Amino acid sequence: MKKADSEIFYDTHTLSLNHAGEELCGDQVKVLRTPDQTLVVLSDGLGSGVKANILARLTTEILLTMLRENVPLQDVLETVVGTLPTCKVRQIAYAAFVAVEIKHATRQFRIINFDCPPAFLLRQGHIVPMPPRVETILGRDLRLCEGTLEGGDFIGILSDGVTHAGMGTTMNFGWGWEQIGAYLEEAARVPPASAEVLVRKVMARTEALYGGSPGDDATLAGILARRPNRLMVFTGPPMDKGQDERCVERLCAFDGRKVVCGGTTGNIVAEHLGEIVDLDLTTIREDVPPIGSLSSIDLMTEGILTLAKTLRLLRESRGDLRRVPLDRNGATLLTREFLRADAIFFLAGEQVNPFYQNPLLPRNISIRHSLIEQIMETLRNHHKEVSVEWC
Repeated sequence: MKKADSEIFYDTHTLSLNHAGEELCGDQVKVLRTPDQTLVVLSDGLGSGVKANILARLTTEILLTMLRENVPLQDVLETVVGTLPTCKVRQIAYAAFVAVEIKHATRQFRIINFDCPPAFLLRQGHIVPMPPRVETILGRDLRLCEGTLEGGDFIGILSDGVTHAGMGTTMNFGWGWEQIGAYLEEAARVPPASAEVLVRKVMARTEALYGGSPGDDATLAGILARRPNRLMVFTGPPMDKGQDERCVERLCAFDGRKVVCGGTTGNIVAEHLGEIVDLDLTTIREDVPPIGSLSSIDLMTEGILTLAKTLRLLRESRGDLRRVPLDRNGATLLTREFLRADAIFFLAGEQVNPFYQNPLLPRNISIRHSLIEQIMETLRNHHKEVSVEWC
């Protein structure tokens, strides 16, 4: 498996507060991660509620599509302005937006800001000034910031609902840009393990300043440059038994967390290690077999039943680790492994287990094959880097 360029993963997390009384948020964030770049787009729709939500969604989709294709900025802005309806009262036809582009190979970033508060760059616990370069396109000013990221850097982009928190209250001050920056510096005294840590702290403070009743939609999207959390899952014996040894050697040499799914697969690994699988019967559940343990392996579970339950948990959790049940069993443990990982590599054998599958059916529609494909799709929807090698 090819490692990410320069050993950096761009961990993203977004949190929004809806305007009090509104079911839909007028801010929207879209993230696109490809092998070459990471794109994060935040749009603040005009007003609040349903109309703002539609404007913001449309804006993020346009921007993400065009930036991915490296369309010139003038064409991008022309498309946004030309597509969105015009507000009859304010005579403006746009949603404010800010976009971050990061090139993986060089770590170079560009921030494109149109009427949103300035972005934050946090480095080694301190806010780094980013004086913008202004480009006027179609009579509208775009603020552009560029630079190169280092490991541990954090970029924060936000809607003005965050900076407005606390204004008009008896506190006599607002939660302005400088105060947010100072709060970020305080929160980053201990280097954060994830973007989520900083985003949640800032947004918790924002909600408190609103007194739990936000007067505007408020959104913060964070990007943390850190070492990637890698996971390899070896599941299913290879079609050619002569490949068993090669697969186990690749698993043991993998730089990251190691998981084995399947009884036969576990026995293959145990034989290579010269060990016996030790079952933990306290983890057995009505619909999930118990986990086992082997040295050098971080998690060892049963195969098909556990994968099926894990798929269900991944969908139900919607990518949020806090939604995974606290019960300790093979499926919950495997779900947590997936959600904590950034890059996941499946080493999947295609030997059919006749207990689960009619061996006369084509192997590409086996139950294991189908489950892995569905798990991969779900993980990609949660912005994970996922790949598979069938053997």
